[in-house]
Amino acid sequence: MTETISRFKVPELAELAEDVRERILAVQEKAGFVPNVFLMLAHRPAEFRAFFDYHDALMEKDVGLSKAEREMIVVATSAAGQCLYCVIAHGAILRIRAKNPRLADQLATNHRKAEISPRQRAMLDFAIKLSTRGAEVDEADLAALRAHGFDEEAIWDIDAITAFFSMSNRLVHLTGTPPNEPFYLMGRVPKG
Repeated sequence: MTETISRFKVPELAELAEDVRERILAVQEKAGFVPNVFLMLAHRPAEFRAFFDYHDALMEKDVGLSKAEREMIVVATSAAGQCLYCVIAHGAILRIRAKNPRLADQLATNHRKAEISPRQRAMLDFAIKLSTRGAEVDEADLAALRAHGFDEEAIWDIDAITAFFSMSNRLVHLTGTPPNEPFYLMGRVPKG
């Protein structure tokens, strides 16, 4: 089946600036395929660079929130935003980082019933409120996070991840970018 990656022009790898092409090829080397979002965003190289620099600044650190918790925010808020690409792609990453093949599906369906700690539930309650009813966020919401041990930096990260992936969700909605088939099975069955 041939699928369209974007409603907008998707450049050929050979047409891309060397740094953009190298980043895409590095991901392909690691994952075994090129995630469609990389090709979709390559349409605008300056934005591609900014997007992935900010993505990495938010998602690749392991301070305040674990890498799995960061992915939990993406999956839960992307489900609230009805973004199939982000739920499927980041669900795969979450399954791997959390070493739990059930968690992503639980979070995408109902985070309040998921196999998570009360601290993580508070984190996701806040992230979903921010994502869906951001104007209602107030000091009581921040106090609830602090009561679960989140410091100012972790609270900022919850917000920034939520905001960043709200933007990502909207870009995927605009472009119609589908998740890559390999994402659906990643992390579901332990490697033999």
